[in-house]
Amino acid sequence: MEVIVQRDYGQMSKLAAQVVAELLNTKPNAVLGMATGSTPLGLYQELVRLHKKEQLDFSRVTTFNLDEYVGLNVNHPQSYHYFMHEHFFRHVNIPPQNINIPSGTTSNYPAFCQWYEQRIADCGGIDLQILGIGSDGHIAFNEPTSSLSSRTRLKTLSKQTIDDNARFFERREDVPVYAITMGVGTILEARQLLLVASGKTKAKAIAQAVEGPVTSMVTASALQLHRDAIVIVDEEAAASLTMRDYYDFIYAAKPAAPRA
Repeated sequence: MEVIVQRDYGQMSKLAAQVVAELLNTKPNAVLGMATGSTPLGLYQELVRLHKKEQLDFSRVTTFNLDEYVGLNVNHPQSYHYFMHEHFFRHVNIPPQNINIPSGTTSNYPAFCQWYEQRIADCGGIDLQILGIGSDGHIAFNEPTSSLSSRTRLKTLSKQTIDDNARFFERREDVPVYAITMGVGTILEARQLLLVASGKTKAKAIAQAVEGPVTSMVTASALQLHRDAIVIVDEEAAASLTMRDYYDFIYAAKPAAPRA
């Protein structure tokens, strides 16, 4: 696992976008795993800038989103369909047929989950999965005690997650109780993982995920098992890391990528 600490949210977002851009420049038909929430917004804004100013091409890219609230239709302002189209997809040249987001209104969730897993496999697997992290250390909607080998499924949200996400809704009781989510096992099958975190409220979760034991109580800790995981955080999110000096030393000594 590579841990990179950046000065602030803006620098964190730019570096994360650079990781994505480097992949697309070497593999234009890459399969990207997408995340939602406030943290990836800066990353997406930078990718949009790179598309408009530097012609970063998304015309051959395929995407899979991590999750979606159950019960929200695609036009609901708090659905992840709406989020992704509003903040990213409508600003770049990705073909609509290449966009995959879990359905929150399907009539058969088990069948849809199986289809989603098969769709990922049919596309060759995910090259790079973008991740955020919850204040309790969860990734996607894999709440504490989720199996580290779990697959795409219906999941009941924890009280902590509902409390954390209530700020996006008019009332706490409007927050859906269920979500459809990629499993931890599904996420770990991506060829590269990119987790971003910002702010002091994520400091404890980052320390547990990076330096704590691998445990289903902190599903982000499963990234320790992955052969190519990058964690990019700002100063506040890095505040509880005990090995900070070592991470900084490694990053400073990292050789520059060879030029073509």
